Amino acid sequence: MEVNIAEIVSTVRAVEGDSLLSPQTLQKIVGVVLEAVNEQEEHRKRVRLEQRISSGVREEQQEEH
Repeated sequence: MEVNIAEIVSTVRAVEGDSLLSPQTLQKIVGVVLEAVNEQEEHRKRVRLEQRISSGVREEQQEEH
C-alpha cells in the first residue's frame, strides 16, 4: 500500500536551551543533589568517628597487654 502526502502542516517552536527546565524542575534537581551531598558528608563523618573509636579501643587493648 502506497500513501502519498501532498501537504503537511506543522508548528515548530524554537526555544533556548536554558529555558527547557522549569524553575520547579530545577529546584527539585538541586534539592536531590544537595540531599545526596549531605548524605555523603554524614557518611564520611560516621566513618571517621568509627575509625577514631576503633583506634582508641585498639590502643587501650595494647596498653593492657
